Amino acid sequence: MKIAKLLILLAVVSLFSTVRAQNASGTYVRDSLPSSWQMTRQCFQTLPSDDAWWKTFNDSTLNMLIDKAIANNYNVAAAVKRIEMARKVVQEAQAGYFPTVSVAGGWTKAQQSGADSKTVGPYVRDSYFSLGATMNWEIDVFGRVKANAKAKKAAYEASRADYDAVMVSLCANVATAYMELRMCQEELAVAHAHIASQDQIVKITEARFEAQLADMLEVTQARIVLYNTQASLPGLESQIRTLINSISILLGEYPGELAKGLSVYGRMPSYKQTIDAGVPADLLRRRPDIVEAEMELAEYAANVGIAKKDFLPVLSLTGSVGTSAHSAGHLFGDHSLTYSIAPQLSWTVFDGMARNYRTAEARLQLEAAVDQYNQTVMNAVEEVDNALLQYDSSLASIELQKKVVEQSEKSLNLAVDLYKTGLTAFSNVVDGQMSWLESQNTLVTLEGKALSTLVTIYQALGGGWQAAGVEPAIE
Repeated sequence: MKIAKLLILLAVVSLFSTVRAQNASGTYVRDSLPSSWQMTRQCFQTLPSDDAWWKTFNDSTLNMLIDKAIANNYNVAAAVKRIEMARKVVQEAQAGYFPTVSVAGGWTKAQQSGADSKTVGPYVRDSYFSLGATMNWEIDVFGRVKANAKAKKAAYEASRADYDAVMVSLCANVATAYMELRMCQEELAVAHAHIASQDQIVKITEARFEAQLADMLEVTQARIVLYNTQASLPGLESQIRTLINSISILLGEYPGELAKGLSVYGRMPSYKQTIDAGVPADLLRRRPDIVEAEMELAEYAANVGIAKKDFLPVLSLTGSVGTSAHSAGHLFGDHSLTYSIAPQLSWTVFDGMARNYRTAEARLQLEAAVDQYNQTVMNAVEEVDNALLQYDSSLASIELQKKVVEQSEKSLNLAVDLYKTGLTAFSNVVDGQMSWLESQNTLVTLEGKALSTLVTIYQALGGGWQAAGVEPAIE
């Protein structure tokens, strides 16, 4: 009687723990998101209708490179495989809705000793054939199988978000490398233009020297400027080849025909764009890392539900049906049928509080996932804000640098004209040459930085990538 009362008390405690666990709830985003970005002068608060953001650069070569990368990149292929693996895990969990059936058949020959008792008697020898099927089925009355399938679905959705993240990163990496390639080619073109100009000045100093209007020092100074610019060419050419190699690897192929095409000079795309940045809240559905964190959070929430189900009974059905006979010819006779059916309701009423600890652990994992989710959201907002501010700063710097280039060119032309008439020292020409070259290189670098920042903005916004061609979500 005392044992029965103890079991009833333990069952009540378990049910109380279950009810208390089911009443807990929480929210994902703990603080409201800002209503707008810090920098709005260059962006609209709407989302782009065309998710292929790289097409806004109007560069057919860039479009071709990204299309190839999407089709051939090995990281993308691996991400697709991870989605398929997660899909199979979901299907495995859903298989729990169905019974497990196994079939067996065999022949048994046995002999029972006649000397295992006080009175020794003859042994008993027998042989028979058997054929039958057994079934085990957990009837999901209390939702244990459903909760497990829900957790696996969340993991599957997280793998789809991981695929989106791979795609966004891949497109951004290809675009960034392409922008850097065009920037280096532009710097190379600037260097060649200045080499031609500097060569003319060398000829001017040599002519003046031959006419005894200048000394050899001016000739050597002019040659130093020319040779210094020429010395920059191998480094730029090597950087261009390195960037082409990087793009080739991103495209999943070795440098070959691609290198021939990309080695041809091409101008940088326009760095002036009006950015459709949307509002910060849009990141919750656009950024793959936020979506993945949310799906992982949902998986942990489902794991809490699974832990709660351990407090509930398990209803299962076990059965078998078969036939057994001394000879194979009698296996399907009227008297050879064997069967059993055994419905069972089992309920663990005490396990040393192990289920309570598992539930508490699952709840703590969920709370940690909520914290990670909120941190991911905050990092995303910060990345977009920083990228927008950097882009705004780049545009302002470019406009000022254009004035520097204009005045540097004018200063050099004036210095050359005055030098030809002997009204200024050649050192002013040298300073003008170096200043003009440096200012033009700075302008090219700033324009390349603005382009790379644009790519960073689209990447920070989630890239607008929609996983077309990937298997649809499991319902």
